[in-house]
Amino acid sequence: MLRGVSTESFTHDGAHLSVRRTGVGPPVVLVHGLSGSTRWWRFNVPALKQEHTVYSLDLSGYGLSRGRPSRTVREAADLICAWLDTHDLRAVTLVGHSMGGQISLHVAAQRPERVQNLVLVCASGLLRANAARTALHLPRAAWLGERRFIGRIVLDGLRAGPVNLWRNATDLLRDTVQDALPFIHARTLIVWGERDILVPIALGQLLHEALPGSRFEVIPRAGHVAMVDRPAAFNAILLDFLGRGEAGTSA
Repeated sequence: MLRGVSTESFTHDGAHLSVRRTGVGPPVVLVHGLSGSTRWWRFNVPALKQEHTVYSLDLSGYGLSRGRPSRTVREAADLICAWLDTHDLRAVTLVGHSMGGQISLHVAAQRPERVQNLVLVCASGLLRANAARTALHLPRAAWLGERRFIGRIVLDGLRAGPVNLWRNATDLLRDTVQDALPFIHARTLIVWGERDILVPIALGQLLHEALPGSRFEVIPRAGHVAMVDRPAAFNAILLDFLGRGEAGTSA
């Protein structure tokens, strides 16, 4: 176990969640996307844990929760809600990447009393394509991003397995966040990679327009995994957003 990091296994209604915790302060919860794991946040956690308690989640079927069947977007959202309730976490900053952003939108809609800040990073949810086309775009999307991270993307995908990946890819394309958007009351930051070909920037703009008062930031030269491609820029944007919120709360 890494110094200062604790790991928890959480099970609810047969679904499993692995949680890594580090740091001290207001809670920040990180939710990875399709083919992802907690490792996709490794360039961001060190900056966040200085003033926050950071919870990095491995969804069922991924990362430390591999070997288990993956869950649908809405089942994963229900599982995270149950975990938040069990630990009575409040004033949470929920950060979701890609499919994790789609899941996070449902969580924020279901638990507005717990989710204070919502951060959507290249989030799916309004994506309309077919699973095969989405899968074909994954290698190119990785190639346009940070080259040194391609190995991690491939390894996490292999660990998750084709069945879990296909199940989640087809489900996230069937699911929509349209019904959740009217119930989002959290302060919202939307972050996109300028070179994202998997979930186009236009969809980020649509989310921005659908969530009044949200902040929309595009990171130059970043691809779909924006927090890995340009971690310094991503961390600066996120910490600025959190700092403004905390300053507003204490004023």
